Amino acid sequence: MLKKSLLLVLFLVIAVSQWGCVSLGRFEQKEQEAQTLDKNLQELQKKYQELGSENDGLKARVAKLTGEAEGLVKEKEKLAADNRALDKVLKSSQSESLGTIVELRQKIADLERENARLRDDVSRLQKAKEEEVQKTSKTYEELLEKMKGEISKGEVTISELKGKLTVNMLNEILFDSGKAEVKAEGLEVLQKVVDILKTVQDKAIRIEGHTDNNQIVGALTKKYATNWELSAARAINVARFLQQQGIDPTLLGAVAYGEYKPVASNDTPEGKAKNRRIEIILVPKD
Repeated sequence: MLKKSLLLVLFLVIAVSQWGCVSLGRFEQKEQEAQTLDKNLQELQKKYQELGSENDGLKARVAKLTGEAEGLVKEKEKLAADNRALDKVLKSSQSESLGTIVELRQKIADLERENARLRDDVSRLQKAKEEEVQKTSKTYEELLEKMKGEISKGEVTISELKGKLTVNMLNEILFDSGKAEVKAEGLEVLQKVVDILKTVQDKAIRIEGHTDNNQIVGALTKKYATNWELSAARAINVARFLQQQGIDPTLLGAVAYGEYKPVASNDTPEGKAKNRRIEIILVPKD
């Protein structure tokens, strides 16, 4: 009996010993696994923290980009509004410019028509002037031919300048000294002029009386107080003769200059003789 008890005790001791060895090995294994899991957990927590920080950064960046995007949208809308306003202004300016261009083109057309009309007027005037000059030149040549005897003696000079024809006659061939009545020899000379002047219808005929600077003296002053009166009377008498010979009186005019338009010096007898003269001048009508 005791022997069986001892055997049982021994068996139990051996069993407990073997079970304890097995349990201790598994505990150590579990402990190692726990440590490994704890380490992994710590790494995962660290990774989680890192990812959380990165996520916060991404959120901040997303918020920033979202704000920038909203700003760009607003700027785009502002630019679109500005473009619409600018387009409106441009269309308005274009419309005004087109109106101005049309107006300017009309003015240019009007000016071109006016220039064309003026050119035609100038052309007509030029042609008329040329015809007038030709007529004056023809009259000039006819007078030269008619009065070549008096011209050769120096009693008459005939000049033509810019359509103005002048017949200059010394008083000696027309008047006696101190008198205003045309003498017979003077009438013959004037008749030669009349024959030519009758053909002139588009000119005014001005008769100018001139004297030297010798003053009127003696009994003659009762009739001609000064050289004004003497030169006027001589010019009027020549004009009256031309009228009597058929010259249209509306074309005639008598002018007195006395001593105040000399053509030579009054210091010599020759100069005084040149200044005592009648000038018959053909000028354009007023």
